[in-house]
Amino acid sequence: MARPKPGDYAASYEPYVSKTEGNTVAEIMSKYNEQLLNFYTSLPEEKADHRYAEGKWTVKELLLHIIDAERIFSYRALRIARKDQTPLPGFDENTYTPASKASARTFQSIKDEFTAVRKATDILLSTFDDEQLSERGTASNQSVTVNAIAFIIYGHMIHHMQVLQERYL
Repeated sequence: MARPKPGDYAASYEPYVSKTEGNTVAEIMSKYNEQLLNFYTSLPEEKADHRYAEGKWTVKELLLHIIDAERIFSYRALRIARKDQTPLPGFDENTYTPASKASARTFQSIKDEFTAVRKATDILLSTFDDEQLSERGTASNQSVTVNAIAFIIYGHMIHHMQVLQERYL
């Protein structure tokens, strides 16, 4: 299965897809999985409640946002890969984040959850064959393929890794 192209996903996801290097889901998993897991699980404890500006998310909130988004994207991939043509709703990260109650959790518990979600997502993605990766469905009122969702998942994590490096650390 080749790299997704415009039309396989909403234009709003282009910034995420464009951050990935590789032509297949297996390639991006191989290239980024260890790097992303190491980066996010080694974030320093003293930065857990840091915000780079008033009104911005803390590092703990940002990591929970990544977890929430990955769960939602992988759920979409599962539904679409299984030929479920039910349109899937969007989600509002600005509602999810305060509701996550990140401040009440330890940073280590969030990192552990991140590790578990990453593993579950990669196992799921690795089970999809080319037919399943090419399945197309509707999420957030936009057409998307399972293949594109995989690239979006990784691009989203890369995007936030860059934000953390530039603004938080």
